Amino acid sequence: MDTSYPREERPPPKRGPPPAAPAPRDHLVWAIFNTLYMNFCCLGFVALAFAVKARDRKMSGDVEAARHFSSKAKCYNALATAGSVVLPLLLGALIVTGVIHLSKLAHESVGFFTYQFSGSD
Repeated sequence: MDTSYPREERPPPKRGPPPAAPAPRDHLVWAIFNTLYMNFCCLGFVALAFAVKARDRKMSGDVEAARHFSSKAKCYNALATAGSVVLPLLLGALIVTGVIHLSKLAHESVGFFTYQFSGSD
């Protein structure tokens, strides 16, 4: 009698048709976030419209149309997110370089503003 460890009996794997492709994601939460918080050039609203269309098509059973609208919603969401992250960084960089340039300009022009006229002029 073998009592070294308990053995588990596994049922044989079921053979049948392969599982169907998973339903496409609708990216609705991401679109709502982009619409409310980072609405760059209304891309978040456009993404929300496509996400709602994708969800409607998925619920009605039209998987191909849902996949198409889901792809568009994902693209617009990515563009809205990228635009909302890149533009503030670009604006910050422009402000910093502008301040640096103005400080150098002010430092170089100190001699002009502190010029004192002598009595012989």
